[in-house]
Amino acid sequence: MAKQKITVEGLSIAVERVEGVDYVSLTDIAKQTERSPAESIRDWLRNSSTLLFLETWETLHNPDFKVGQMHQFRNDAADNRKKVSPQRYVEETSAVGIISKSGRYGGTLAHSDIALNFCYWLSPSFQVYFIQEFQRLKEQEAEALGLTWNLRRELAKANYHIHSDAVRSNLVPLMEWHTKKESLHFASEADLLNLAVFGTTAKQWKTLNPDAKGNLRDSASVKELQVLANMESINATLIEQGFTKEERLAILSRRAERELTILEEVKALQEVKKLK
Repeated sequence: MAKQKITVEGLSIAVERVEGVDYVSLTDIAKQTERSPAESIRDWLRNSSTLLFLETWETLHNPDFKVGQMHQFRNDAADNRKKVSPQRYVEETSAVGIISKSGRYGGTLAHSDIALNFCYWLSPSFQVYFIQEFQRLKEQEAEALGLTWNLRRELAKANYHIHSDAVRSNLVPLMEWHTKKESLHFASEADLLNLAVFGTTAKQWKTLNPDAKGNLRDSASVKELQVLANMESINATLIEQGFTKEERLAILSRRAERELTILEEVKALQEVKKLK
């Protein structure tokens, strides 16, 4: 494993290459809190949104993932009397997105997609700083290899599959899967997210910006795309829990507004630091 370090808000976080893929130390990330890293990671694994994310991610990336065992793990996670740990999760489900090491120099590593989810669960503002430093690392790597690394593309795909899977499984009738009718459901949910984050639908935006190249999301800032990716994850959980479209729009709009405010505060703080 090739090891590197990034420093986020004074915290040193290990990034390791495992078979050509970036894995980030969740143990290091969790050190930002006053609790022990093991406790924070265990609580994250009990979160229903986390488990939905992990199940969908593994289903997409891991043909050996044991979905049946994951369902049992989700049931156990909801019972505070049952022991939940990264090691147990990996052993029972054959997950590949998380690596659990035991011993003195052990800890928990996770694929960069999953690490972003963990950062968001701990602190949306810390997620901003993490993305900034991770972006710097990837751009340096890409430059050394004569390649390109696109942060906007990475944010756009972050929770897309998690969201689309929740829409298909809960809102689209089985007979309409992978048909033209299914696309109407996806478009409707896409506009729900657009309304929550941007305050407008894609069609309304295009009417107001007829000469603009691309669509609403092409013109969005990195900050807005980050919030949009976060809202995809939250909306997937709300869909799973049976909230109506109107209820989800209200919840997502409040959350998106709050996160955009947090990111603006982080941006202002970064500018102050630059001046100093």
